[in-house]
Amino acid sequence: MKRTSIGSRIGLPAAVAGLLIFTLFPVYWMMSTALDPRAASRGSDILPSGVSFEHFSRVWNEGDFDRYLLNSAVVGLGTILAAAALSLFAAVAVARFRFKFRTSVLIMILIVQMVPLEALVIPLFLQMRDYEMLNSLLGLTIVYIALSLPFAIWTLRGFVATVPKEVEEAAYIDGCTWPRMFWSVLLPLVAPGLVATSVFAFITAWNEFVFAYTFMKDSDKYTAAVGIYQFFGENDTAWGPVMASSTLITLPVLIFFVIVQRRLASGLAAGAIKG
Repeated sequence: MKRTSIGSRIGLPAAVAGLLIFTLFPVYWMMSTALDPRAASRGSDILPSGVSFEHFSRVWNEGDFDRYLLNSAVVGLGTILAAAALSLFAAVAVARFRFKFRTSVLIMILIVQMVPLEALVIPLFLQMRDYEMLNSLLGLTIVYIALSLPFAIWTLRGFVATVPKEVEEAAYIDGCTWPRMFWSVLLPLVAPGLVATSVFAFITAWNEFVFAYTFMKDSDKYTAAVGIYQFFGENDTAWGPVMASSTLITLPVLIFFVIVQRRLASGLAAGAIKG
């Protein structure tokens, strides 16, 4: 019993420590390389040769990265707001109402989720070209909304379906109209799921590279994910600026997670219990 107890006391912390090291080491390497003045010749050294912000200065001043971050913020915010609203109304429709081809709609949502994003580049490119929305942040936002909707609708449908209908009926008995019931009763109950899907939509819009690189012609309309590409040369890569720009891209995601972490945790837990 003592051996088992000692082994479990040592094994669990060791496993957790190993998992943390495995997970956090790439982040440490990215940030330390971004601060290393000799990033190009660092090699496999664990510790940087020094601390300098010259790579961040080069990225911000010469790489026009402030514009790229602004473009990503505009596209990401537009994707979150539109995807959250559309997916919520669609989830309420498929979860609460019975209509013709309802099952077919759900099957199509699943099928769309299974399609690789790479297979959608050419069809969406041709479609956006016909609509004259290439090289446009609005057009790119619409594409990201379309990419986020299948997952968001399917996830929110589970949250809406688990809200007892008796709650809605009680609101109607108390004199609530459907809009009032939706805003005051249903929305607060599915808010954790809405946050979880919003996080997915934000990550999709913030980190996506292929569509942004393919659809945009003018460099001043590049997103941050595409802006990193300028530091990759044909024969050489500026690893310092690459890691500095990667750090700048990561920080807004971390801030966003800190803001919504409580809602996100409760949403994932509720989805696991209710699903």
